[in-house]
Amino acid sequence: MRGGTADVPGTGSARLLPWAGEGGKPCYLIGDGTGYLSRVADGVESVQLGMAGELLEHAADMLADRRATAAQLHFLASRLVEALRDVHRVAEGRGAYLTVPEGSGRPV
Repeated sequence: MRGGTADVPGTGSARLLPWAGEGGKPCYLIGDGTGYLSRVADGVESVQLGMAGELLEHAADMLADRRATAAQLHFLASRLVEALRDVHRVAEGRGAYLTVPEGSGRPV
């Protein structure tokens, strides 16, 4: 396994889904990437990335205000951690699609 996919003979590859399973364990979908669940996962990724972008804008505004309370900043930090976790999972899954030349240790 490399990144978010694993080759499964005769079935395509395993895609890291943009949500966690029970106990925070990663969820994978085996297939060719054209089915219903793949489209749902694409939609969830799009929403997660959009929400992360909006949260970044809100965070910048809140930090520039200087009147934010400790409780507000704590809440903001908690949401930023959630968004970063989602974006990291999306990046891992998408990064698995990149090809890595043998011996280079980095995507092309």
